[in-house]
Amino acid sequence: MQERENILRIFKEAKEAVEIGDSAKIKNLSNQTNNTAALTNDPDNIAAAVIVYSLSKIIERQDYERLPGWEKFYSVYMGTIDRIIDALKKNDDEAYDRNIRAIRTAIEHLSGRLKNYIQDVFRKASINKASKLYEHGLSMEKTAGLLGITLFELADYAGSKELADAPQIKTVDVKARIRMAMEMFE
Repeated sequence: MQERENILRIFKEAKEAVEIGDSAKIKNLSNQTNNTAALTNDPDNIAAAVIVYSLSKIIERQDYERLPGWEKFYSVYMGTIDRIIDALKKNDDEAYDRNIRAIRTAIEHLSGRLKNYIQDVFRKASINKASKLYEHGLSMEKTAGLLGITLFELADYAGSKELADAPQIKTVDVKARIRMAMEMFE
């Protein structure tokens, strides 16, 4: 595993931020991991970025807490993060991978609206992180493959983001256009 110490730091700081409800700090940690993932193409960094970013989105939406199954899911999620931290400290890559998968398994055991919401958060987090990796220069195909999303999902998200970031074009009213046209023929 590349960047073990960085991933360990990210998970430790994310856990501390969860305890105080600081979703902005968690997002920032996810972005730090994403930068490293873009440089190294390390799947472990990518998995950490998605999990931490998803955690930030889950924490900032407090309406989840009222849904059936929330308490159990939250307990499993945070317990799994504790086990991820322990695995990283012990250099146990198998335990790290097993616990990364355990988060996905916990989502599969949810039901109803909570399951749909959490699955949606993870899907969108994967697409968001893929877009960031693509911005850092990874090919669209490789990025989509690393995050388990389709090229269409990535292209759609990246394209809509580029449009949103593009400078806004001002339209000119009819009188001004006529004046400009008349000036061209003078």
